[in-house]
Amino acid sequence: MEDHFIENLAWAALLLPLLAAVAITLGARRAAARLSIGAVTLSFLATLGLFLYLKLSGQTSLAQNSLPWLTIGHFGTPHYLQLSLGVQLDTLSLMMMLVVTGVGLLIHIYSQGYLAGDEGYSRFFACLSLFTFSMLGIVLADNFVMLFIFWELVGVSSYLLIGFWYNKASAADACKKAFLTNRIGDFGFLLGILLVWSTLGAIDFASLKLEINHGGHFAPVATMAGLLIFCGAVGKSAQFPLHVWLPDAMEGPTPVSALIHAATMVAAGVYMLCRVYFLLAAEGSHALEVIAWIGGGTSLLAALIAVQQNDIKRILAYSTLSQLGYMVMAVGTHGPTAAMYHLTTHAFFKALLFLGAGAVIYALHHEQDIWKMGGLRKQLPVTYWTFLVGTLALCGVVPFSGFYSKDSILAQTLKDGSYGLFTIGVVVAALTTFYMARLALVVFGGAARSAAAQHPHEAPPVMLWPLRILAVPSVIGGWIFIEATFAHFFAGAHGAVGHAAEAGGWGEQLLEPFNASPAAAFAGLFAIIVGGALAGGLYWNAATDPLPRRLGFLSRAMANRFYFDELYERVLIPCTHELLAKIAAFLDRWIIGGLAVRGSAGATEFAGRALRLVQSGSLQTYAFLLVGGVAVVIYFLLAR
Repeated sequence: MEDHFIENLAWAALLLPLLAAVAITLGARRAAARLSIGAVTLSFLATLGLFLYLKLSGQTSLAQNSLPWLTIGHFGTPHYLQLSLGVQLDTLSLMMMLVVTGVGLLIHIYSQGYLAGDEGYSRFFACLSLFTFSMLGIVLADNFVMLFIFWELVGVSSYLLIGFWYNKASAADACKKAFLTNRIGDFGFLLGILLVWSTLGAIDFASLKLEINHGGHFAPVATMAGLLIFCGAVGKSAQFPLHVWLPDAMEGPTPVSALIHAATMVAAGVYMLCRVYFLLAAEGSHALEVIAWIGGGTSLLAALIAVQQNDIKRILAYSTLSQLGYMVMAVGTHGPTAAMYHLTTHAFFKALLFLGAGAVIYALHHEQDIWKMGGLRKQLPVTYWTFLVGTLALCGVVPFSGFYSKDSILAQTLKDGSYGLFTIGVVVAALTTFYMARLALVVFGGAARSAAAQHPHEAPPVMLWPLRILAVPSVIGGWIFIEATFAHFFAGAHGAVGHAAEAGGWGEQLLEPFNASPAAAFAGLFAIIVGGALAGGLYWNAATDPLPRRLGFLSRAMANRFYFDELYERVLIPCTHELLAKIAAFLDRWIIGGLAVRGSAGATEFAGRALRLVQSGSLQTYAFLLVGGVAVVIYFLLAR
């Protein structure tokens, strides 16, 4: 009875946002915000109840049943496949659900003020609820097929939200770019799922883990399967070379940016890698090495680009890219604990930063250029102080949450012996401090640089209270035993336990990085000092950006995102189009037109001509054919 109630509670947490989306779409538009917020609130409470039950029971997972959906083939045969819909309730999924529903709830509340008066107000909340449902489906999925279905639903939801203001050409282009870019990664992901199923004969995570742990026949394809699975994360979590869609996703409303960058879409890729970590780390697999370097490279690339961006939301977007690279690098260096730890804390302060940026944009009548801002510290005190908290957390200043989770990743690279990646991580930490200090100094310091910045107005309370609330976990999130919670879940994985897993009270937790890995902790702090000092020297009361004059071409390259979009548009896409056009022309002319159309027509005509020769009208010919036919029949009868 108790297990049945727990399972129903999990299904309720998943389905409530979907019901809200359906109700709003079918006509409950006046109550759109209340329905959407009410649904995610109940989902959050249900998740909190499940998590507390799990912790009090002392378990790492709860028993749950799967609902049979589809069976293909017969049991015991090579092509047998049983598909089910099941929810996986363990520490990993419930912690992730708390992040999705908790941060998502605050973004829902914030959206009431930000989207007030917009003609698509009800449509926005319907899409927001669908997005939340889709992400929760990914988190709860206990098999690859269910995960992939919700994976694609997240893609559809992001398409609708990024292109919410579809009358703007830039928004319409951005949602198409996001959708198509993710399809490339998802194609590889699907191939990986098929390869895993064809090799191991299972798709649910529990069975796959048993097969890998007790059999060696997966080793020959382990690397290929791991890299194909990783393709899905490359798309969703915007890793190089599919990173180009994420900055353009800023064309959606700011709450959408906060949701995508903090708690849902881009976090899905990292979560998926941690969920199937046993597959990536299987015996004979070298996938983690590739994953680590792609993550590290993406982190450095995005941090360099962020240095010369002037749009407040794009700076934060490239910051997200960089931090996602950190998380992927952590997974690749055998640290799923560190990856999920940073994902969780990052959700707090990145949501805070995006919502704070939205408050600034709202106050300046939708101005997003930081060089048309300035002097906002006194006019927008709540926004300033909360944004400052998010900035300090992102930079990794002690004792803010980002210091502990970032340090966990740096410590993991040292533990893994990946000194090159450790160096990249430290450089990225310095760059992060530099561009975030630049952002804060230009936006809130100095004097107003435009008419809008001279007379700003603070956002309404419905937008400010989510900022205040998110500021709390952004400060304390690093020392409330989040890492220890993940570490106990991944305890069975090689190198997965974080350095704070066994820390005692809060006092010990505060100093644990310096005790466990002092080299990583002090290197991170040194990077912050260097980055902050450089930014302060260049941007304190600066009226214009001094870097373009000093860096020349490098500054232009960073400002133009190292010309990846131009490269894809002018070289990769035309070449791909030309190649596909030639393949399509060959198939159309020789396969479809030649064999299927002209071939079948020619064969029919030849057969008709041959039969026409038989119909001569001559009785002698008919009699000869009759006798010949009888003779053939008699021959075969006698031969038997």
